Amino acid sequence: MPGTKPTTTELLKKLFSTRSIKTFVERYGVHMEAVPFHEHIRRLCEEKGALPAHVIARSGIDRVYGHQLFNGSRKPPRDRALQLAIALDLDYEAAQELLKTARKRALYPKVKRDAAIIFALKRGLGLNGLQEILLELSLPLLGEERYD
Repeated sequence: MPGTKPTTTELLKKLFSTRSIKTFVERYGVHMEAVPFHEHIRRLCEEKGALPAHVIARSGIDRVYGHQLFNGSRKPPRDRALQLAIALDLDYEAAQELLKTARKRALYPKVKRDAAIIFALKRGLGLNGLQEILLELSLPLLGEERYD
């Protein structure tokens, strides 16, 4: 349908059947550009009526570094994006979208640490609840530098 955003599956089908990548990109390029991470988190804050400073404080991220993430001068490692997702009280699907916007791998339930994060997101346990689960399972805490 004209004007509607094609799904990933639809784009892939069109890509497989195209004869010219140039024509494909000219036609569908507008649907292929991702929103920058900092714009995405700012939009989420607006939707939730949250101030970036409060989200940063709740995330456990250093204040200066957090503001750099919000103004686009820094790109987040995966754990920092997840910390912001939890601080924004995002559900599983929205957290996955945030990871995609950050260009980080999605949460995968076959990875123990990711399974714990998914569990905490689904139950709205917050950062402290998640950290307790990770400690209990002897898994790296969210935000540990070695895991970013």
